[in-house]
Amino acid sequence: MSTPIRLVLSDVDGTLVSGSKEITKEAVRAVQRLGDEGILFAVTSGRPPRGLTMLIEPLTLTTPLAGFNGGLMVKPDMSIMQELIIRDDVVAPLIELLLAGGLSVWVYQGVEWYVLDLDGPHVAHESDVCQFVPNELKDFDGIRGDVVKVVGVSDDPDLIAKATIAVNQAFTADVSATSSQTYYLDVTHQDANKGKVVEFLAATYDLEPATIATIGDMSNDVLMFEKAGISIAMGNASADVKSQATFTTTSNDENGFARAIERFILTQ
Repeated sequence: MSTPIRLVLSDVDGTLVSGSKEITKEAVRAVQRLGDEGILFAVTSGRPPRGLTMLIEPLTLTTPLAGFNGGLMVKPDMSIMQELIIRDDVVAPLIELLLAGGLSVWVYQGVEWYVLDLDGPHVAHESDVCQFVPNELKDFDGIRGDVVKVVGVSDDPDLIAKATIAVNQAFTADVSATSSQTYYLDVTHQDANKGKVVEFLAATYDLEPATIATIGDMSNDVLMFEKAGISIAMGNASADVKSQATFTTTSNDENGFARAIERFILTQ
């Protein structure tokens, strides 16, 4: 390998954690070995930063946490380093478009999470994963200012696909619309994407992007694949995502993350 890797940036759900949202001892050991070799480790996710705090202690994280796909960059103590908000005049029509498309809608304003139905699809699951409960509202009319992410939720992949196209066509210059899970459409500021996270970390640590490795499983991870020196797709990724990565590892339920670190990074 001609260019040594200095930093590894990993997606969380479907990548770093198992299907049951647990960090395996093999994953913890792999991150420890990166540290032993002087290689930095960072995470990025569609989750809010508060939903990443459970990773800090087991992985001894000291790098910035890239929540909302990079929409909110915070230090491990939750102090904000960078915040990219959706323009106020875009928020209302964006919400209306998602609702009209048959999706449930969540809104993240700063560190707060708002929903219209606490019993709505995936709300309980997300609350359990991120370890905090959203606020229930009658409508989103009063939610303006500091909106960092709007999420469309549906278990119908066709609705997610149609909404993705509609959002990108209607707000192409204003937002980024990608899927962090098959049932989520994450809409953030146009510069809040995982490719920009690679650039942010490269600037923060004075690294060349070619010295950064990325690992993920979903379409929103492809943007960081394109910016990095090495990209690794999980075994549970789609064929399209795998085709755009340098390497492919096993699934997140087969210790694919740990195996990728051992095989493609630590052997350099």
